[in-house]
Amino acid sequence: MILSFKEVAPKIAASAYVAPGAVVLGDVEIGERSSIWYGCVVRGDVHSIRIGSDTNIQDASVVHVTGGKFATTIGNRVTIGHRVLLHGCTLQDDSFVGMGATLLDGVVVEPLGFVAAGALVPPGFIVRSGWLALGSPAKLVRELREEERAMIERTWRGYVTNAELHRTAAKEVK
Repeated sequence: MILSFKEVAPKIAASAYVAPGAVVLGDVEIGERSSIWYGCVVRGDVHSIRIGSDTNIQDASVVHVTGGKFATTIGNRVTIGHRVLLHGCTLQDDSFVGMGATLLDGVVVEPLGFVAAGALVPPGFIVRSGWLALGSPAKLVRELREEERAMIERTWRGYVTNAELHRTAAKEVK
């Protein structure tokens, strides 16, 4: 469902995919070939949300903002796993957030930054480029391995393909 809020409507690229059951509201921009999956909420009601190209926000994730303080900005080729909470944070190009992670106000994930599944990333934390953050609260634990770097690209590319498949193959049953 795509909803305007206070007369501000989302701007969604024609090639982007918003799955049935997802809600995109208000001051939201979604770039080319990006995908918002089933059960997601992307709520730009009290600040802006910007999502670049080739980015995937997987099932049951929530993207929100902090009014007057923190927008949420998500770059290009970013993967956001299932059931992630993003709140007033910045994810730069080619970053990765594992399933069930929570990123709070002012967090910055630099390019090729990797947040592990289930991590709680506290306000203002910076996930450095090429580093893995994990735990609750999250800490930088090590540099990424080559296979983890490769997984970042493989995953976003796979979701671009999968979104096109769902656009054409998923049909409502009456």
